[in-house]
Amino acid sequence: MLAIEDHRRLGAELDLFHLQEEAPGSVFWHPRGLVLVRAIEDHIRRIVAVDGYREVRTPQVVARSIWESSGHWGSFAAGMMRLERDDERELALKPVSCPGHLQIVLRASPSYRDLPLRLAELGLVHRNEPSGVLHGLFRLRQFTQDDGHVFCAEEHVHDELVRFLARVKRLYASFGFADVEVALSTRPPVRAGDDAAWDRAEAALARAAEACALDVRLQPGEGAFYGPKIELVLRDRAGRKWQCGTIQLDYFMPERFGAVYVAADGSKRPLVMLHRALLGSVERFAGILLEHHAGRLPAWLAPEVARVLPVAGAHSAYADEVTKRLRSVGIRASRDGRDSPLPRRIRDAHEDRIPFVLVTGARDIAAGTVALRDASEEGSGSRTLSVDEAAAFVAERCAPPEP
Repeated sequence: MLAIEDHRRLGAELDLFHLQEEAPGSVFWHPRGLVLVRAIEDHIRRIVAVDGYREVRTPQVVARSIWESSGHWGSFAAGMMRLERDDERELALKPVSCPGHLQIVLRASPSYRDLPLRLAELGLVHRNEPSGVLHGLFRLRQFTQDDGHVFCAEEHVHDELVRFLARVKRLYASFGFADVEVALSTRPPVRAGDDAAWDRAEAALARAAEACALDVRLQPGEGAFYGPKIELVLRDRAGRKWQCGTIQLDYFMPERFGAVYVAADGSKRPLVMLHRALLGSVERFAGILLEHHAGRLPAWLAPEVARVLPVAGAHSAYADEVTKRLRSVGIRASRDGRDSPLPRRIRDAHEDRIPFVLVTGARDIAAGTVALRDASEEGSGSRTLSVDEAAAFVAERCAPPEP
């Protein structure tokens, strides 16, 4: 039996998602669960816009020649899902978005005035994970990665690294994670490029972490084949550690594709590429959130923010008006007008982890009020408010954090 806080159990109890054998390593998101996914993605999109990234979308199926140029066909062959067409041309579902972003940059032919050039994609990716390691939302074959890439000159690297490291700590705090560890993963045994470039890249990452006053744990040999990386590790309420965000410094992949920029003197110089993910897998992060908050998500992430309960059938029309008012200001609200006794419906709302419950009875109809029960993380019990006051209060409490 699954533990009470297991995200797979919570997914079933809260009607968020399910997994089944016919689609191994892939998620069936239910309407309520997709609300949570969209809330996470929308917050990432707000951050992307504020930070000067431009969102793109790249193809799912790409020919072998691209993956050979990126190095994935040789260094990540076992993790790729390959396809073969009738004409025997070899293709693969993308495991990452970076080669696709490079194709966009190649066509942009940037000059020094365009740099840093920042691209982002909430990209669906596929990886050929062994069936034995698949585990709920935590290990999937199909998932959404918040890929982002910065294409810049060497002189931009330090500032871009510092920008990212400052950003992610604020981001994780907005989701309820205050404890963040930092690790520096250095060159693996099998890698692209020469040692001089790796020395330069590892030193740049270490300097950026030092500039941000971060206590860095060294992970020798754990870098990607194309560059060292800084990894951000979150600690949840149960004390478990989760590696989420990363930033990798890559001198090699742009070179393999011939990606250059035009310098001020008219010469062509190689681009530097930073690979960054704020969360990593959106699905995995949703699972971490569910377990960290035991299903009682912050109001801005809750699939259902408010539920309106008429005391009796005679109060249903008024309850409908209250529900419409809440929805008119962007609150995810529903009405529970079942014949069940009111205490049972209140208990059901609590078990469904609804942050706000609004009860409407005869006195409320006469006074134009509601009895608001606040069960959110910052809950303050019950109070009687006008409908407009209640709508404003709930709207303020469920507003997403500033990007």
